[in-house]
Amino acid sequence: MESALKPFRALAYVVGVMLLVLCVAMVLRYGFQIEGMSKIVAPIHGFLYMVYLITVMNLGMKARWSWPYMLGIMLGGTVPFLSFYVERRVTSRVQTALAGA
Repeated sequence: MESALKPFRALAYVVGVMLLVLCVAMVLRYGFQIEGMSKIVAPIHGFLYMVYLITVMNLGMKARWSWPYMLGIMLGGTVPFLSFYVERRVTSRVQTALAGA
């Protein structure tokens, strides 16, 4: 389980930062008609989010989480700043489970 936690933590931060960059790009695109940044950032964020979903599945299967809980963690990468909160909660939960084992 510990081996699956490290990639999850890294991708949670990367996806969170990329989502914030994507929000800025969307404001530039729809608020100021500057489209260049969003055309670059959106596909990168989409690809990284898919990798994030895989890491959540990997960690969830090893930790034997329920499907609704895994879905909640997956949705954490869709709301700005939520992935940072979710990462802290998941890390705390996994470390507590590892300490009990």
